[in-house]
Amino acid sequence: MKTDLLYMTDSYLREFEATVMAVDEEQNRVALDRTAFYPGGGGQPHDLGELVVGDAILPVRKVKKEGDVVWHWVEGPLPEVGARVLGRIDWERRYLLMRTHTALHILSAVVYRDYGAKVTGGNMEPGKGRMDFEFENLTKDLVQEIEEKVNAEVAAARPVTVRILPREEAFQIPDLIRTKINLLPPHITEVRVVEIEGLDLQADGGTHVANTREIGRVRIPEYKSKGRINKRIYLTIEA
Repeated sequence: MKTDLLYMTDSYLREFEATVMAVDEEQNRVALDRTAFYPGGGGQPHDLGELVVGDAILPVRKVKKEGDVVWHWVEGPLPEVGARVLGRIDWERRYLLMRTHTALHILSAVVYRDYGAKVTGGNMEPGKGRMDFEFENLTKDLVQEIEEKVNAEVAAARPVTVRILPREEAFQIPDLIRTKINLLPPHITEVRVVEIEGLDLQADGGTHVANTREIGRVRIPEYKSKGRINKRIYLTIEA
């Protein structure tokens, strides 16, 4: 079994039709032949939403990719294998995550470009996130400077595009992996690359907006030291 990952090529897909491939009664979950639900990963949480089966609406509370299959944990009676379903993403939540994720890419790009610091970790929720960098010294004035630079890149209205490349071709791109450790397992033969035109090019599997202007105003409300050469920067998106 294999699930077609619709979110990989279209982050704006809010609804989709699919067929139930498998049912797990013990965990009350279903596997679909195709899905627009992001299953989580890379610091981005999984999507929420619902599956519609006939007259029944099944809230989706958890999504996870196991091997080549994406499972959807639902509330309510499970459909039968072979049943047709309509999937609906919780769009307000997803879109805020897209804005947040792209903003974090801008943050990492600015910090790497202007200060040479690589990412050592990160996480996000809708509308807010944090990134850890290999910074030895970080001051309030420097953080304010970074915030201004990030917002300048947002305002530049840079297009954001996605490509899927063979691994060998992808790894010929300089600085493709901005994290301190390359997190791509050796068995991955194709690499999804997200580009913010003129600013950033990274291997990434998450969902993003199509243009940086969609992000809105970014704030860096807090920063802290997580070690001698590890500093954490917090980021929020204004509504």
